[in-house]
Amino acid sequence: MRLGRLMKVFVTRRIPPEGRAALAQAADCEMELWDSDEPIPSKELEQRVAGAYGLLCLLSDRVDKKILDAAGANLKVISTLSVGVDHLALDEIKKRGIRVGYTPDVLTDATAELAVSLLLTTCRRLPEAMAEVKNGGWTSWKPLWMCGYGLTQSTVGIMGLGRIGQAIARRLKPFGIQRFLYTGRQPKPQEAAEFQAEFVSASQLAAESDFIVVACSLTPETKGLCNRDFFQKMKKTAVFVNISRGDVVNQDDLYQALASGQIAAAGLDVTTPEPLPTEHPLLTLKNCVILPHIGSATYKTRNTMSLLAANNLLAGLRGEPMASELKL
Repeated sequence: MRLGRLMKVFVTRRIPPEGRAALAQAADCEMELWDSDEPIPSKELEQRVAGAYGLLCLLSDRVDKKILDAAGANLKVISTLSVGVDHLALDEIKKRGIRVGYTPDVLTDATAELAVSLLLTTCRRLPEAMAEVKNGGWTSWKPLWMCGYGLTQSTVGIMGLGRIGQAIARRLKPFGIQRFLYTGRQPKPQEAAEFQAEFVSASQLAAESDFIVVACSLTPETKGLCNRDFFQKMKKTAVFVNISRGDVVNQDDLYQALASGQIAAAGLDVTTPEPLPTEHPLLTLKNCVILPHIGSATYKTRNTMSLLAANNLLAGLRGEPMASELKL
């Protein structure tokens, strides 16, 4: 549909080239861009979003009532370059009749690959071992030096057997996992059948798993779910990995569990806040591997995400079906 007047769309970051090109080439839109790799300050966003028909944002941009008020009545669609939508004030957005696009599916494989990489890196103590090579700690072969934990014949607990949780289980299965457990809002017998995974409570998963991977969405029910009680139920030899959202974990409780030897190790691709301050206690621990939220960070995935986010935005502006629309 060709409109006489160009619709302003505001993009909150320098996004990968395929999505940026799609918006730049759209005949019915005028793109304005925060041309930086760093987040736009909220005050600047308030000013720049004024009068926009469309907003393309990232998970680090909090779109709350103040931003929506600043945008004004023209705002028809918000497209986020993410799977998670906890940065969006969804109740307020729904109230205003604004459509929301997001980017599920396209980052599933990359995130699952990263989850397995992080699990292996953590359980086999690779960062510690690399440091020993560099600092002279590698002297001779010793039977128990740098020993970690193997996946073969183990029990793996996955918190959240959605698209990403299933993709993680699919990649772990060839390692010879003996038993898969999973938690969630409800059993998923059809999805679980591929792995013969058992639906259990969070407490049972904590107590019986050798490796735990958190892959659930952040909701009021999952916020702080992995806390002191949860870690106390875990085996002392267990390894904990979180690739979902930082707020699912109580990080103070995790620090205590790791520092006291209550659990063996943890690998995190997500934290609260992000970035994690360099003086944070978790960064002092050898048995905690922390990555800077790079689950979807492959060139192909990020380009695909940006193109999907751009196409969602354009479809919403034109009153057409989005490829991936969040049902509010």
